[in-house]
Formats: sequence, structure tokens, C-alpha cells
Amino acid sequence: MAIWHAPAARRPKTHVRWIAGVVGALCVLLGAVLVAHPFRSVAVLVLLVAVGMAVAGLGELASARASAMPRVALLVGVAWVVAGLLVILLPGVAIGTITVLAGVALIVAGVVDVVTGLRGAADQRVTVVVRGVAAVVFGVLALSWPDITEIVVAVVFGARLVLVGVDLVATAVRPGHGKRVLPRWTRTVAAVCALVVAVALLVVSVRVHGAAPRPDAFYDPPSDAPTTPGLLLRSEPFTRGVPAGARAWRILYTTTRDEGVPATASGLVLAPENAPPGPRPVIAWAHGTTGATPGCAPSLAADPFGPGAIPAAAEVLARGWVVVATDYPGLGTAGPHPYLIGQGEARSVLDAVRAARHLGGVDLAERTVVWGHSQGGHAALWTGILAPTYAPQTNVLGVAALAPASDLSGLVDNLGGLRQATVLAAYVIESYSEIYPDVDYSAMVRPTARLQAREMAGRCLTEPSITVTVMTSLLFDRPIWNGDPTSGAFGARLRENTPTGPIPAPLLVAQGGSDPLILPSVQDGYVRRRCATGGVVDHRTYPGRDHLGVVAPDSPLLPELLAWTQDRLDNRPAPTTCPT
Repeated sequence: MAIWHAPAARRPKTHVRWIAGVVGALCVLLGAVLVAHPFRSVAVLVLLVAVGMAVAGLGELASARASAMPRVALLVGVAWVVAGLLVILLPGVAIGTITVLAGVALIVAGVVDVVTGLRGAADQRVTVVVRGVAAVVFGVLALSWPDITEIVVAVVFGARLVLVGVDLVATAVRPGHGKRVLPRWTRTVAAVCALVVAVALLVVSVRVHGAAPRPDAFYDPPSDAPTTPGLLLRSEPFTRGVPAGARAWRILYTTTRDEGVPATASGLVLAPENAPPGPRPVIAWAHGTTGATPGCAPSLAADPFGPGAIPAAAEVLARGWVVVATDYPGLGTAGPHPYLIGQGEARSVLDAVRAARHLGGVDLAERTVVWGHSQGGHAALWTGILAPTYAPQTNVLGVAALAPASDLSGLVDNLGGLRQATVLAAYVIESYSEIYPDVDYSAMVRPTARLQAREMAGRCLTEPSITVTVMTSLLFDRPIWNGDPTSGAFGARLRENTPTGPIPAPLLVAQGGSDPLILPSVQDGYVRRRCATGGVVDHRTYPGRDHLGVVAPDSPLLPELLAWTQDRLDNRPAPTTCPT
């Protein structure tokens, strides 16, 4: 979008001046709003940008006659108006449309600026060319990060609108005069600052994209891989972040997502370096949410055994226990990932234990206690349900579900009120729509949220680009759902994956009293229903602890969890908080 500079020799007509003045004032107003408040709702932001496009086009048309390339300026103006009207008239595809239109428009406008600058007067050349290059870079960035294009456009496009508006108003008020409202050097400084910011963001973008974890060849299963679940396909020593006094391996093994649906999964095995002789008890660890796409596996993380990764890992090793930690399918291996889908999660937990028994260098006992947090708590509950029939040889002696996603309908309903949890909603619908043919993604997600939700679902919580997801979540003033997510096919699938089946092994349910994600009231209801079916449940709540705080290194839960686990391994009677 070329900024109009009316030469003194060509005085605009009165009615053209009047139109230019009005359009200029609108440009300044819209641009100021976009720059000052980029983190408004998606719908409002799209509308403002669309109107801004149309107004910018009118500005181009009003200034086309005075441009160095009037025909090009006329075409650019028409293109801006048409783009703005398309976004306004087609709200159902507004987000997808605006990401392309805005990015391409910035690039085209930048190219026009560069050509105009090179053909213009010498004193304008540097400013206009630099401004044009900055616009091209911003356009490339907008196309590279489609879910935050609205934010990029809001700030960059808004700033351009302000400058265009100032020029139009100045020319309308003082036609034919060489004087300007703003000195020429301020425009040069603004153009240089824009280019510096654009280049800096481009460098950050390249580094962020490059830092995203990517599975290596280890995670590719052999072409002739067997379909029998629980078989070890591949293993190798693992050294990244391994605690002192321990040794580790990463494994690739066979599993099933559901009955008759074979899959492969990866995982880690962590054992004490100097373990006592004899087979060692197993802690089957089911990790919390890390993402929903290949690259999000904990075994690919920079620090897979760091704080918050595996609770009380040092104490577990000190007791001589071995940790078998699945990645689940679809996070290291090919997808789809069974996010909050009980069968796929639980089978991969149990098959990891079965596969690890074939690992050389470590001797595993047929005594297993399952631990899981958040998503992993959901997986742990389902593991307790499936173990007796699917993998009885694992001999599950206890299940510890820590802040588990136990009531999926209640969880999804709560996600709607938490902007920061929008990414979790994106993971759920991405997984369910990929695995269940009756769950229609387009029917479940609002049109104006589909692009952002898709992009969110493609990022891992541990990669640098999650900052973009956080920024995007600020744009949502209401849930991404199109209607009630607990109804229809999606609601039925949520209820199907709520872990209500019998768990023969003793069960510990630990909950933070200040958890905003897994609400204590929802957890209380789940425990009451499980107690009513005759289960043995030890339900413990920790006041002041939130979702992550309940498994933090200083949490009072951890020593209690270790003691509870030792009792299960020693076959002591299990306590219960269920009323007799």
C-alpha cells in the first residue's frame, strides 16, 4: 500500500480533497484502534481489519492520480477494497481468507512501495524502499504464522493506516503546499524501525521453527513390524538428562489403539544404576499433556527427566524401582495420538511394560504400580480398567491417578471458560475427529476458530512456538465449540472415554484444592460415583495446590505417594475414603 504524497504542482479538486480528508480520518481512527488493542476477540479484530482494508483501498483510489504509478495504485486500491468486502461478506471463511489476503496484500503493497520509491524523487527513495521491504517481510511472517496473522496485521497494518491517514488529512487540509504535518525525517525513522522489527521477528521465527522437536529414524517402525502388541521392536541407551546414579533406554514397541487396530509407540525406561539383585518393581508412568502431534513425545524433550517430568524420580530410583514411561502413540511415532481416548492410552501403558521385559540389562518383576498425572491420570484410570483382561501378566497392584481427567464432559465444559486452556480443547477435538469417523471437526468448531485451533493442535507444549499459542488464546472471548460440545457424537464419545469401568486394584485419586483445570468439585463427584459401585478409592485433596503444584517437587503428595506405592508392593491392605 503506497503512502500518497501529493506533489505541489498537482492540486486535488475540492471534492477529492474532502473525500481524502474523510478517508484519512477513518484510517487514523481504525489504525489507532488496531495498534492499541490487538488482543481483542477474533470476530471484532477480523471486522476491524476488514474495514481497514476497504478504507485503505479507498485511500489508494483517492491518491492514485498523484501516484508515481497511477495505474498500479488504482489496481492496488481496488484489490484492497475487494479483499475487505470479501472478508466482511463471507464471515464463515473470514479467518482463513484474511490470513492469505492480509499476507499477500502486505507483500504486494511492499513491492509497490519499493518500485515507487526507486522511481520517485531521490529524497523519498530510501524511506519508501525501506518501508516497502519491511512490509514484504511482515507479509511473509503473516503467512508463516496464520493463527496470529490477525495480531501481525493489527499492529503492522494499523500503523500503516495511521501514516496513510495522516498523509491524506494533511493534503486535504493544506493542498498544494510542500509542508507536511510530520517532518520527513520522522517517516524515515519510522520506516527504519519497522524494518528492524520485521527482520528481528523473521530471525526469531526461523529459530522458533528450527527449535521444534522432530522424531528421528528411531521412531520409524520396521516395514515388517509384527502386529502382536507388547513386542519390543527397537531399543538403545539413552543419556540426555538422565539423573546421576541411573541409566536409561528409549524403546519402540508394538501396541494397539483399539481392538484390532495395531500401532507403534515409543517410550523411556529409567532404572537405578546399582539396583539390588533380583527383579525390580515397575512404576508405569503415564505423562500429562505434551501435545497431540509427532514431535511432542517426552523422549524427544530437552530434559525428559527434569522437574515436573516424573514425580519423585530420585526417590523412585533410590528405592530400586524401575520407571517405564510410555510416549503414547502419535507423539514420537506416526499419529493419530489418542488424546483422552482411554483404550489407546491404556494399551500403550501396558504394552510398554510388556515390551520393557524384553530389554537387556534390566530385570523387571511382575509387580506394577501405575502412576499418571492429568491426561496421564486419565490413562492410569483406564489402565486399571483394562489390565486384568488386556495384559494380566503386568500384575497391576495399584493405580495412582493424580489430578486425573476423570470426567471428560465436565472437563470439556470447564475448558470453555479458560482462555489459557483453549489449546487443550484444540487437542481434544483434533484427536477425536481423527480417530472417530462420526466426530465432524467442521461441525464442532466455530468457523472463526478453525484456523487457530488447527494451528494450536500442531504445536507441542514444550516447544518455543507455544508462545504463539498463548498469544492466540488471548483472541478468544468465547469457546471454540460450535454449540454444546457435550451433545451429539462428540459428547457421546466423551462419555464413552470417561473411565467408569471397574478397577480391581486399589486406587489413589489425588487432587489439588485450587486446581482451575480439573475442578475439585468435579473430581469429588467422580469419586462418589466410583465409591457407589463398590470400588476401593483413597481420595486425597491438597489445599492450595493447583494442577501442576500437586505434583511439584515440594508437594506433600509425593512422600505420601511413595509410601502408598510401597504398601501396594508389599501387599498391605489398601485404605479407602469411601463410606462404608
